[in-house]
Amino acid sequence: MKFLKGTKLYSILTGTCPVCQEESMYKEKNPFKLSKVYEMHEHCSHCGTKYKIEPSFFYGAMYVSYAVGVAFAVAAFIIAHYFLGGGLLTSFFAIVGTLIVFMPIIMRLSRNIWINFFLSYDKDAVAKAKRQNQDL
Repeated sequence: MKFLKGTKLYSILTGTCPVCQEESMYKEKNPFKLSKVYEMHEHCSHCGTKYKIEPSFFYGAMYVSYAVGVAFAVAAFIIAHYFLGGGLLTSFFAIVGTLIVFMPIIMRLSRNIWINFFLSYDKDAVAKAKRQNQDL
């Protein structure tokens, strides 16, 4: 996935810093460790980007989460109903199961998408942060 580095899609899919894309924003990379699914670093250790731009910043990710959840539900319905030939009840259970199983991934994807609305990649971010630290 190195070929995507420098794009918002790379940061969204990998959960890396949206500015330098050098490290994960999350303390625990595995989203299925549910007790740590929301634990994020305060700042990027490479470029110094503050992830929680303001208090309650990630509440906006709930709106994104709704859209991502609908996309997962539609995909589950199409697979269960059309490809596997299940009825409506089977498709319903496939949707519910998909949303439960993929809940941690949906939550993280939503946060990643939300922060990428506000921050953009800067290939010189690490160098700028180093220069700024040397000036202090």
